Amino acid sequence: MSLYFILLTASGAVPLLLSFDKRLQFYKQWKYVFPSILLVALVYIIFDVNFTNRGIWGFNPEYLSGIYLFSLPLEEILFFVVIPYASIFLHECVREYFPKLELPKSLNKVLLIALIVFSVLVAVLNTDKNYTVYISLKLAVVLLLALLLNSRIPRSFFITFIVILVPFLIVNGILTGSYIDGEVVWYNNSENLGLRIFTIPVEDFAYAFSMILYNLLLIEQIKKRVNK
Repeated sequence: MSLYFILLTASGAVPLLLSFDKRLQFYKQWKYVFPSILLVALVYIIFDVNFTNRGIWGFNPEYLSGIYLFSLPLEEILFFVVIPYASIFLHECVREYFPKLELPKSLNKVLLIALIVFSVLVAVLNTDKNYTVYISLKLAVVLLLALLLNSRIPRSFFITFIVILVPFLIVNGILTGSYIDGEVVWYNNSENLGLRIFTIPVEDFAYAFSMILYNLLLIEQIKKRVNK
């Protein structure tokens, strides 16, 4: 079993088992969660294939199973299902046990606008760095969507993301070279800002934030349509 697959199994096993917890009963949300995960995954995988083929990032075969789909390791495709599921589960757990833990509406709006402006500026000032531009604009779009939809989700997600960062730092840290020789995923630093927290490119934090927020917003919209 490859190291990447072991990380995915460890990340997904506990949330999956705890989905049947009597209090949370997260399995009842699967009809909303899985369609969202698959739709968002499709978009991210398309860009992942493109960026892999262009050498913006790549994968170390030493830590992979050797099975590839659309130029991507099987583990990388599973990443877009397992990690969002675990993150959404953790977000819902925090909300269940701390329902009042959210930002004031006014602060949330200011933070959304500030981050949109910041993300666009980062993209404009770094047009020669494909990964930076890609994720900055993707982050700006999802924040704008949250603002236009007048969604309450960011008010809690800004806080729950801090909790999500704990497993993120461990898993993504290993993937990018912490605690192991070499790295599972390598990056072409000429295509990003070259700034890292431990071994993790700063863009990866925006990548994770945007991917999970897209899912949460989509789940919200699916629920509204289904429950009309």
